[in-house]
Amino acid sequence: MPRDFGAELDILKKQLGDLEQLVSQIANDSSPRVSRTRTFDKNTVLVETVNDELDLGGVFYSGQYSGEKWRFRWEPQERLVSQLLDLDGEKVAKILAALGHKQRLDILRSVLKEPLSGSEIVERLNMGTTGQLYHHIKALLGADLLVQEERGGMYSLPSHRVLPLLLLLAATSDLLDTSDYIELAETRNNASAYLGNTQDAYDPHYLLWAVLENSILEHRAGFCSEAGIFLQGDGSVTVSDNGRGIPVQVLPNTEKSRVQAVLTELSHYSTSDSFVAPGGEKGINIAVVNALSQKLSIEVRREGKVFRQDYRHGIPQTGLLTVGITKETGTSVTFLPDPEIFKSAFDKNVIAKHVPEISAIYPDLTIHL
Repeated sequence: MPRDFGAELDILKKQLGDLEQLVSQIANDSSPRVSRTRTFDKNTVLVETVNDELDLGGVFYSGQYSGEKWRFRWEPQERLVSQLLDLDGEKVAKILAALGHKQRLDILRSVLKEPLSGSEIVERLNMGTTGQLYHHIKALLGADLLVQEERGGMYSLPSHRVLPLLLLLAATSDLLDTSDYIELAETRNNASAYLGNTQDAYDPHYLLWAVLENSILEHRAGFCSEAGIFLQGDGSVTVSDNGRGIPVQVLPNTEKSRVQAVLTELSHYSTSDSFVAPGGEKGINIAVVNALSQKLSIEVRREGKVFRQDYRHGIPQTGLLTVGITKETGTSVTFLPDPEIFKSAFDKNVIAKHVPEISAIYPDLTIHL
C-alpha cells in the first residue's frame, strides 16, 4: 500500500505546532515557583511560593450521600479562592447567623437524615411545643432551606441545598476546637469570676493550688503517693506527680486527645474537681489555669511512653508528641501565669506555708518543695 506523504506531513505539522505551543507555555509560565514546603499537620502542607502574579488557587470538592428517600452524588466541582474571598460579607454573615441557631441547625440535620413531620421533629428534638417549632420552621421555609411536601406533610431539605449544608458541616468540623478557645478567651476576659473581686493584684497561687488539686484527686483515688512543686527561673512553676497520668487516647469522632480536652474544655471537670478561690464565683480547673497562663506545657508518663504538648494562652502550639519512653507514670504541668493578669510572682514562703496544711489532711501524700 503506497504511503500518503501528504497526510503524514499534515500530522507532522500538527505535532510540531503542539510542540511549539507547549514550549511557549513553558517559556511564559507564570505559575508559582516553590521555594520550600512545610508539613503543618497530616492533612495540611504549607508551600511557600515565589510569584509576582500570585494565583490564589481553588477548592475542589465532590461526594455522595444516601438518605432515607434520595441518593445524591456530586461530580468534582471547583470554587476559586479569589471568588470565595470576594463573596458579599454581609450576606455570608447573615447566612451563618441564621444557621448558627442550634435548634434550626438540629432541624436541618434531622430532616437531612429522613423526611419528618412537625410532631416527629418536636419529639426527636425535645422541643416541648409545636409553637416553638413553627417559629423556626417558618424562617427555614422562607429562606428555601426547608420544603414541605404538602400542607401538614413531611419536611425535608431541598435537594440543591444538601451538598452546601454537608460542606458547611464538613468545614465546621475542622473549626470545632475554636469553640473551646472562644470560651478560654472569655475566661481571660472574666478572670475575676474565678479569682475573686479584689482591690489587690490577683494571686497566682490560686492557679498552683488548682493544678495541685489534680494530684490530690489522684491520691484520693489511690494512685498517687508523691507530688512535687518546683519553682523555675523564668517565673513559671512545675507540679509533678506519680499518678496514673492523664489518658492520652484520641476521643471518639475527633482528632483531639483526652489530654487536650482536659486542658481546653472548661466543662470537662465537675464543680467538685475544681479549686474555688476566696470570693470566686466559679471553680478553677486545669483548663482555667491554661487559659490564664501565658504558656503551659504538660508531660504525661503513661503506657511506657512520655507525651508532651505545649500551649500558649490556652491554645495548643503542638500536637500531643511522643518524646520518650519510661517505666514511670504520672503527670507534670509547667505553667507561667500571664503577667497581664497577675502582677505578682510565686512566693516560696507562701507555698511552704500551704504545703503542711495539705499534708495534715492527706498524711500519706508526700509533697516535695
